[in-house]
Amino acid sequence: MSLLVVGLSHRSAPVSVLERASLAADAQAKLLQDTLAAEPATEAAVLATCNRIELYADVDKFHAGVAELSTLLAQHSGVGLEELTPYLYVHYEDRAVHHLFSVACGLDSMVVGEGQILGQIKDALARGQELHTAGRLLNDLFQQALRVGKRAHSETGIDRAGQSLVSFGLQQLAAGADPALWAGGKRALVIGAGSMSSLAAATLARTGVAEIVVANRTRARADRLVEILQQGDDTAVRARAVEMSAVGDELTRADIVVSCTGSTGLVLTADALADALGVSLDAAPEAPTVTAAAPAPDDVDQHAAWVENGSAASGAHAGPATPRRVTVPAQSTGPVRLALLDLAMPRDIDGAAHRIAGVRLVDIESLAEASADAPMAADVDRVRTIVSDEVAAFGAAQRAAHVAPTVVALRTMAADVVAGEIARLDGRLPDLDEKQRAEITQTVRRVVDKLLHAPTVRVKQLASEPGGAGYADALRELFDLDPQTVAAVSRADLNDPNRGRS
Repeated sequence: MSLLVVGLSHRSAPVSVLERASLAADAQAKLLQDTLAAEPATEAAVLATCNRIELYADVDKFHAGVAELSTLLAQHSGVGLEELTPYLYVHYEDRAVHHLFSVACGLDSMVVGEGQILGQIKDALARGQELHTAGRLLNDLFQQALRVGKRAHSETGIDRAGQSLVSFGLQQLAAGADPALWAGGKRALVIGAGSMSSLAAATLARTGVAEIVVANRTRARADRLVEILQQGDDTAVRARAVEMSAVGDELTRADIVVSCTGSTGLVLTADALADALGVSLDAAPEAPTVTAAAPAPDDVDQHAAWVENGSAASGAHAGPATPRRVTVPAQSTGPVRLALLDLAMPRDIDGAAHRIAGVRLVDIESLAEASADAPMAADVDRVRTIVSDEVAAFGAAQRAAHVAPTVVALRTMAADVVAGEIARLDGRLPDLDEKQRAEITQTVRRVVDKLLHAPTVRVKQLASEPGGAGYADALRELFDLDPQTVAAVSRADLNDPNRGRS
């Protein structure tokens, strides 16, 4: 197994960089295809969410893989490699597995414990399967990540360690008040009808808003979301769908706006918001700045030197990260007439909205800052233990699977030898009756099976241990197995339509 992940997230990069590096669906597909066309990679998958972009690949060379994947991310994101590199992190083999399992459990989310990431991992796997870029390793990895994430949520209280991004955003909009009391009776406008917007609409309905208006470019999807809201047994919210062209009019009646679309440009400009409220843009207040040090890199987490030097030894890392200046816009003061929650990446709502009197804006960047100091539940430690155990089990299973085709090829060769010898016996002793022939055949097979049993069982045990991958090579050399036969067994296993299904 030579699993490599190169990526950036809210933990390593400012929102401004994440926003520019975001990948649309067609760009993700092209990235996957180009990754497979690159020399070091044989499999690839992309995990792209509102606060992370990660490229997973099965590579045969570490340094070449890091350089190639970094270059591909830069090319397809539109952010230059020199600018992107300081924000990239790298995980390899078991550490890459540990990273994805942690992500799946919500440990690496902006709001610890949120469960929406599981759906996004499932989508990433489905995309890789559809484009035939996810092979045996990545299929196994992502399937197991989904199982580990579900286990963490079912066996621990990780859900209590944090809330969904939507709930956390509403909590920030409420500014310390009870979100249910704050939102009760208000009118909400939800822009977009995708998974995050649907979650936002459902959360708003449970919170107690009086009305939800859904606007989406595809009216049918908006209608469908409204239908789902009205069928909910635990809410009595009024809901209706409108065309995107009606957003301006709906802004004049809304108290809360949640936006999460796939648009690459602004959906709500500051001018449009000011017009809806019948006010003018005030002069922007002086924005305070705070200095936040970028996360310290682990042994292979930051690799600027690797990309530049190419031949740096594995395990080396850059020095302390240079603190970066983060600008936090000041919010307008006075009563809030319109509360805006922007969950899109890149952003849907103009950041200059904070200059409008009566507007409160919460976006991905402010959520990241607010969640940085959020308390973590004790259950997080239990989830970390689950992740560590599952990483060890996954590594052992992968190493054991690596030797399995060799064991199958060995037993196939032994069966062929038995068949050949029985055929020779038939030629020398043609008068054997069927009972005698069957007894001799069974005896020879038992002898071969007993001779092979101990070494094949032992090689599987040894192969499952760290550093055990070489045992398969040793077995092939000792028994002079045809590499093509072993490869054919591997291909048959990979193409099994029932493989990996749960």
